[in-house]
Amino acid sequence: MGKKNDYEDEEMTVELELDDGSVVNCAVITILTVKEKDYIVLLPIDENGENQDGEVWFYRYSENPDDPNEEPVLDYIEDDDEYEIVAEAFDEYLDSCEFDELTEESDT
Repeated sequence: MGKKNDYEDEEMTVELELDDGSVVNCAVITILTVKEKDYIVLLPIDENGENQDGEVWFYRYSENPDDPNEEPVLDYIEDDDEYEIVAEAFDEYLDSCEFDELTEESDT
């Protein structure tokens, strides 16, 4: 498992159109690579940039390597096993972030 995060200090947001036509603004938490596929982790936020329930959304993520200006494609993860694998990878990512924060604090 790896992660792509060249923009670690920069908060990125995306507008996600839902099936019902409504638009939700989401903070991009990270992009994870699991079993050679990329997944994006999104945190829905309100107009104040806050999330009320802590729920995150996982989507399959792909970019067109021939056109870097093309919008990335997000796909639903319909398979429960695939979803669980991504959720576990995200938990590991969170654990590594917490570990990194702890080691940074102890270095000061």
